[in-house]
Amino acid sequence: MFAALKEQGVEELAVHDRARIDGFLGTLDARRACGAEDPLSAVRETALVCTRCRLSQARHRVVFGSGPARAEIMFVGEAPGFEEDQQGEPFVGPAGQLLTRMIEAMGLKRERVYIANCVKCRPPGNRDPLPDELESCLPYLKTQIERVAPRVIVCLGRVASQTLLKREEPISRLRGRFTLVNGRQVMCTFHPSYLLRNPQEKRLAWEDLKKVRELLKTHSP
Repeated sequence: MFAALKEQGVEELAVHDRARIDGFLGTLDARRACGAEDPLSAVRETALVCTRCRLSQARHRVVFGSGPARAEIMFVGEAPGFEEDQQGEPFVGPAGQLLTRMIEAMGLKRERVYIANCVKCRPPGNRDPLPDELESCLPYLKTQIERVAPRVIVCLGRVASQTLLKREEPISRLRGRFTLVNGRQVMCTFHPSYLLRNPQEKRLAWEDLKKVRELLKTHSP
């Protein structure tokens, strides 16, 4: 399956954002009235108006995360890019398209997994998030993990891997094996954007994902 991917090269909110958020909160109020509140709704509300760090000053959209409120597997990247900042959804650009194909190669559907980033706002110029920015946003990610309760977390790239594992090694040393973090199995692998630049590494990424697939099969209820 993954061989096919290789062949494919595989501090204030703007007024218009405020109106969008107000509409979203109105939808949440309606869901509460029907008793259908999403377990992530409260933290999402907070994130949508967050000004904890400098990244809030230039963002176009907060990119909170996507997927079901409960999922067996969660993918965590580092930060939104240009397309994600425009659309408010994670992994929708070229790297996101590759991630979708990777998920499908595992025999899964993207809409059945949860996808998030370490930081919810795009860093200027797509630079790596700074340590204080990661620290400011980490409570959101921790809450997402707690509420989604995935059996397996896949860290995409160096930043996500180092953040969740609290280690400084390069991704080449962190990938390929499971690490137990707060009772959850974490697998680190290459970020899809890295794989687009270095397609020869897709084979290793596929080996990582096969381990995740086998773990899910072995421990299925």
